[in-house]
Amino acid sequence: MVCRRVLVLFSILLLALAGRDFYKILGVGRSASKKEIKKAYRKLAMKYHPDKNPDDESAADKFKEISEAYETLADDEKRKTFDKHGEEGVKKMGQGGGANFDPFANFFGHFGFGGGQEQEQQERKGSDVVVDLVVTLEELYLGNFVTIKRDRPVYKETGGSRQCNCRMEMRTHMTGPGSFQMTQHRVCDQCPGLKLVTETEEIELEIEPGMIDGMVQKFSGKGEPHMEGESGDLYFKVKTLRHSRFHRKGDDLYTNLTISLQEALIGFDMNILHLDGHKVPVKREAVTWYGATIMKKGEGMPNFENRNKLGNMYITFDVKFPRGELSAEERASVKAILKQASVQTVYNGL
Repeated sequence: MVCRRVLVLFSILLLALAGRDFYKILGVGRSASKKEIKKAYRKLAMKYHPDKNPDDESAADKFKEISEAYETLADDEKRKTFDKHGEEGVKKMGQGGGANFDPFANFFGHFGFGGGQEQEQQERKGSDVVVDLVVTLEELYLGNFVTIKRDRPVYKETGGSRQCNCRMEMRTHMTGPGSFQMTQHRVCDQCPGLKLVTETEEIELEIEPGMIDGMVQKFSGKGEPHMEGESGDLYFKVKTLRHSRFHRKGDDLYTNLTISLQEALIGFDMNILHLDGHKVPVKREAVTWYGATIMKKGEGMPNFENRNKLGNMYITFDVKFPRGELSAEERASVKAILKQASVQTVYNGL
């Protein structure tokens, strides 16, 4: 009977320490891939976003909850800790407890069963690695999933043992009645032997619509290894390829359009092919002068924070003049049509 009560008490304690079920909040299974987690988060974020639900506190709370769930499950290290120790384990990571947080050990520690004291040790970690993620403007407009193969050095156990976690400790010796001496000694642990090998791994990356140059995606523990600590982190840094038609500034797109002198004078009607293949109509009936710029609202890039918000497209016109000579009759015809007096002016245009 006593054992049963103890088990019930432990079960209640475990549920209390585990906190919320982030998988249930996002509506995915515990074996869900990153892609499935991202898709579920996007769907819920669009539904409960504060911009879509003004003055709705319950929607704001729900949006905060799904954001916290996604932040945990999208991070490899946090997800691993959550799977083992629940929400409380993830919170402990943020407080410096790391992935080794044990709710039961923590519980017993408060009641004198040991494990309550934590020894602060200097973190040993391998170097971080930063890699350029070269993407096209089309990918930043539409979004994309890419798989990258990478050769990564890792340590593997071998036979035998080695000294590790070496440190200096102070020891006190009695040198006589009432006399003591403190000396410093090098102390090491015995760890399994290791060798450095190269492994090929596949990393799935999502290029999210609206990402900008310099944004990074972090993969915890995927950097350089450390023989006596955790591996460093791997960062993919967005770098946009130069596009043949468009230049991006923030969420806006800029392009140049060359038209003939005839089109500049009498107007024209045409389409610009956008990044996703849809056509942007450009129609002019008035005279279009060289260097003129028009704006197409909502034809820019999607905003990274709010996919429903789009930048603008700015089109600057170049005018291509005809080559060759006009006859006297043609010159007279142009003068008769334009009826424009001379406006020759010398000035400093810089």
